[in-house]
Amino acid sequence: MNKLRKFGLKYCDLPTMLWNVAMLLRPMTLDIDKRYTKRIPVIFYILTTVIAICYVYVYVISMLWFVFVKCPETGDLIAATVVFSLGIASEIGTTKLIYIILNEKLVKNLVEQYLLCDSTVVPSSRFAQNIKKTLRAVKKRAIIFWSVIISNGVAYGGKPIILPGRHLMEDSLILYGLEPIFETPNYQIAYCLTLFGIICTCYTTSNITAFLIVITGYTEAQILALSEEMTQLWEDAEEHYRKGRKRRNIENDIENKFRVMNEFVKSKLTEIVKSHTMNINLLRQVENAFRGAIALEFMLLIISLIAELLGGLENTYIEIPFALMQVGMDCLIGQRVMDASVVFENAVYDSKWENFDTANMKIVLMILQNSQKTLKLSAGGVTTLNFTSLMAVLKSVYSAYTTLRSTMNVK
Repeated sequence: MNKLRKFGLKYCDLPTMLWNVAMLLRPMTLDIDKRYTKRIPVIFYILTTVIAICYVYVYVISMLWFVFVKCPETGDLIAATVVFSLGIASEIGTTKLIYIILNEKLVKNLVEQYLLCDSTVVPSSRFAQNIKKTLRAVKKRAIIFWSVIISNGVAYGGKPIILPGRHLMEDSLILYGLEPIFETPNYQIAYCLTLFGIICTCYTTSNITAFLIVITGYTEAQILALSEEMTQLWEDAEEHYRKGRKRRNIENDIENKFRVMNEFVKSKLTEIVKSHTMNINLLRQVENAFRGAIALEFMLLIISLIAELLGGLENTYIEIPFALMQVGMDCLIGQRVMDASVVFENAVYDSKWENFDTANMKIVLMILQNSQKTLKLSAGGVTTLNFTSLMAVLKSVYSAYTTLRSTMNVK
């Protein structure tokens, strides 16, 4: 129960959040955290292999056979479109899984560097408290996304149980080699195989995306906390001088005050430069590590959304939230990083730099130049992940849908 509580919002520090994600990824035979030396149990490798085989059979082999062999014989274009959208949408999570497996060392090093960055933060400081405040919102974001994707899978997998009679998750899909599909034992076999395929799709997608939410959210938290440090810099310097003068019982000397305060400002600015530079480098590593996977994900999401709309909302009403939630969350985390970057840039202007000496003004100018290069995530360098991209994707999907729909109606 103590370990289970750590998945709640009371534990919002980075080490615990990364532990949460690492524990959820271990059943998928993914080890992303070097802190854990225990080997992944053999049973997880067996279960992952079995579930992966079921997924490939249902959503790759059977989907391709049904769409390109079976449906041309029956002429059922709607069924082909619905099943095609299912297969494409389901490949998003498995694509990310394969990508992380192939780049496991890179992901481990990324996690290690984030933990190293977090270890430099003084736990009792205002900076740490501000980071934790933002991380609470980040963890809530990850929990909501995880819950929606898993609930979507539960609803989709449980639909045949609720409906009267014999039903599968998608009645129009016939699995290769299991005809007639609604007779015993073909029906029971098909249901179990499809259920394992859903588990593979939803569990993989929810946990890998949650990992991206956590690490990019930590960068967002650091940048926002640094913004607060910049705006409070001159007040902190005055407080530092007052405490030092009171402790040493020194009379108020304007020249000495200016020197002491600027020495304090210089030390703080040096720390801010280091933290800001470290976060820029970490986000670039995240971008380099996942840009290919995110680009492929966007392409698959767009194709699946178009196919889902062509298949009819009455047939794909459970699938569409699955796709929309993913593209929406990717754009949301990218937008949050950009917003934090803009907040930091404004904080540099508001740092009362006009009170600093010349040397500190030069440091502020350097920070300002760096802050004007807005931090961002992209889908393979093709498009920036933000709300503008989300609207552009939805607009493109709808335009493609209306064009294809009119063509189908003409035919």
